[in-house]
Amino acid sequence: MDADPELFKAIGDATRRIILDELTDRDGQTLFEICGRLAMKHGLASSRQAISQHLAVLEQAGLVRTRRQGRYKFHHIDTSPLRSIVGRWPIDQEEPNT
Repeated sequence: MDADPELFKAIGDATRRIILDELTDRDGQTLFEICGRLAMKHGLASSRQAISQHLAVLEQAGLVRTRRQGRYKFHHIDTSPLRSIVGRWPIDQEEPNT
């Protein structure tokens, strides 16, 4: 199965990219913590349901993993799916001729 469409859909949204940035900054957050950080740092007043839906898209694309501990669900970033993009279009280390 080609995961690229799901991956591009996931990273194509600005709010989801901010969520990934926040998980990069502090991995293993609950939904409540993510919502708080989005509101305080970015002025995003999205509902918990909306953020939960964004997290579901990120999880479907493999960019977020979850772990349950008691009644809490922790979200962790997983950048390994991004390797398929880098592998698809490798970056040449040499300077282009201009």
